[in-house]
Amino acid sequence: MSNSILIPSEKIIERLRYENPWWVNKQIPEEYSVMAKRLYFNLFYPYVIEKSVRRALVLMGPRRVGKTVMLFHSIQQLLTENIDPQKIFFIGIDNPIYVQLSLEDILKLCKQSLNRDNLNSCYVFFDEIQYLKDWERHLKILVDSYPKTKFIVSGSAAAALKLHSTESGAGRFTDFMLPPLTFQEYIHLKNLNHLMYNGQITYGDKPIRYCLTQDIKVLNKEFVNYLNFGGYPEVVLSDKIQSDMGRYVKNDIVDKVLLRDLPGLYGIKDVQELNRFFTYLAYHTGKEFSYESMSNESGIQKDTLKKYLEYLEAAFLIKVLNKVDVTAKRLRRVTSFKVYLTNPSLRTALFSPISETDSEIGNMVETAVLSQWMHSDKLDLTYARWRTGRTEGEVDLVLVDDKKYKPLWGAEIKWSNRYFEKPHELKSLIQFCKSNHLKKALVTSIDRLGIKQIESLVFSFLPASVYCYNIGDITLKMKSN
Repeated sequence: MSNSILIPSEKIIERLRYENPWWVNKQIPEEYSVMAKRLYFNLFYPYVIEKSVRRALVLMGPRRVGKTVMLFHSIQQLLTENIDPQKIFFIGIDNPIYVQLSLEDILKLCKQSLNRDNLNSCYVFFDEIQYLKDWERHLKILVDSYPKTKFIVSGSAAAALKLHSTESGAGRFTDFMLPPLTFQEYIHLKNLNHLMYNGQITYGDKPIRYCLTQDIKVLNKEFVNYLNFGGYPEVVLSDKIQSDMGRYVKNDIVDKVLLRDLPGLYGIKDVQELNRFFTYLAYHTGKEFSYESMSNESGIQKDTLKKYLEYLEAAFLIKVLNKVDVTAKRLRRVTSFKVYLTNPSLRTALFSPISETDSEIGNMVETAVLSQWMHSDKLDLTYARWRTGRTEGEVDLVLVDDKKYKPLWGAEIKWSNRYFEKPHELKSLIQFCKSNHLKKALVTSIDRLGIKQIESLVFSFLPASVYCYNIGDITLKMKSN
């Protein structure tokens, strides 16, 4: 063990005992046990108990999405399944007491604290792993040195973790990305599942199973609340935090990533410039940009812009969406693209909450829809925009079949009932469907549900809140399978 450790071993062992109360009382701390589990827990836990593959499990995600809580819920589940409490170790690496220790050092102290001579069939949880320099190298060595021990680690700097786990942990790590809350999880955490029931809608000529709502007014009220405050479990469950979003989310989520995580990782010199740039993107979430216009408006050089976009996307703060033309062909040169926040409530944190009649709500709804789809890593989503002669057209969301380069579907995201009454005004969508021989498409509304036929096309109208809920539901089912 390093000679430079100034803190006596017994003090560190004291800390370990404090962090692992279940060694004595067989229970996790009450603050975690009373919290509802995220719906993603059922996807995560099977990886925790997976022993047939010798790999560490790396839980990644942006700050404040509930990773530490997920680790404690996993410990709670292990205890429920009668795993020996003294075979479960939790270590919060962000505590300065561990600062001069390697993971190997910490494990030796874990054994000492319980007089164990080995760690066979133990579960070891390292929280906030990014605080340890070269964590991925240390972890890889542990996986090789302790073949009968399961290691589960979490970390917030999504960029750093993604970068390092893929480079250094080849074949030794399983990555699990925990995104911000979906609207479905928001409804679940607020105990509002009674608002939904299993029904069906018609899409084209087929009835498909769909979750519908008993009360669209109440659901929409919650949906606007989700747009403003819904991305983070603690925010959802605390009125106090909601009344001071700027301080909580901005300080804890945005500032730590922009002022600390990213500069530290990528050696960014002008931190204020990055901060200004992100604020500019957040204000215009859902807007189409070109490098040219972006550079002119922000005063930042194009090469620097490209890097910033890459970093912000790696840190899971934004999503860049590339475009196709009217026939869904990808453009050879990427000249323009859309940028979305990965979670609409980030915008509230930087500016102020919106109401359902604000002019910005259209972009926020579009951002929310896209942020639900982002949980689905296998889908190749784009948007379509084109100019033919004097006419221009745009379709908000297009799913392209990667192999055949054909669009599978198109959707228009609206926060308006107007097009339900006047579907012929959806000229771009009509043109896009005809150009690609699509017979059907989906259009969102405020609260109208039903089918409209225009010439040979069938448009299914759905309230945006119902659509968001179902994307979350469908994505979870796809991941479970």
